[in-house]
Amino acid sequence: MKLPWNKDADTPGDNAADENIGAFEDTFEDASLPKGQTPKKGRPTPKRNEVERQAGTRRAHYDAPLTPKEAKERKKAEKDSMTKEEFKEKKRREREEAASARKKANERMMAGDPNYLLPRDQGKEKLFVRNYVDSRRYMMNMFLPIALIVVLVMIIGMSAPQIANLVSLIMLFAIVLLVIEGFFLGRKVNKLVDERFPERAFGRWTLGFYAFTRATMIRRMRTPAPQVNIGDTV
Repeated sequence: MKLPWNKDADTPGDNAADENIGAFEDTFEDASLPKGQTPKKGRPTPKRNEVERQAGTRRAHYDAPLTPKEAKERKKAEKDSMTKEEFKEKKRREREEAASARKKANERMMAGDPNYLLPRDQGKEKLFVRNYVDSRRYMMNMFLPIALIVVLVMIIGMSAPQIANLVSLIMLFAIVLLVIEGFFLGRKVNKLVDERFPERAFGRWTLGFYAFTRATMIRRMRTPAPQVNIGDTV
């Protein structure tokens, strides 16, 4: 290896000296590198626009409007530059693209993709709670049907108060049982989370209420959709 400031040598002695110096330099460079650090790749990092050109995905430059007035003027100028049919076609294409994006986001969210989950569903602890709740049956699964029956009883009570009172007592007893079951479910999931995730990111009330609200939803209506079957081990 020849150093940049060394001149070309014609004599064998000079060449041998250059080789010795190069070997020493290589050894010195390798020894000077910190542990775990790799040597430089020997070429500059390519720019974003160069990579985009090679991939054929070069994006056009876009200056965002600074004010709402400027944005309105740009929109008006764009509309004036098109025919009526062209403008309708552009709006139709934008609606289709937006609908396609919403459909994809909803599908990925229902599949449990972390990149598309709502903030309330993000976190490994909440994923565990969802799977735990979805793998079991609870009386709380009937919470919405019971609530619907209570509403119907309130409507029917105007014409048959005795029957309405009896059904109301039964529904009240069922609701008390659901609350008790939800309390024990919250304690159970928090205990399991403590065992599996010592450095938990959510409070006990947050995870307990999250498990309760998911258990009260009908299985088909849960979002994200259940990723485990009833009876699976979580």
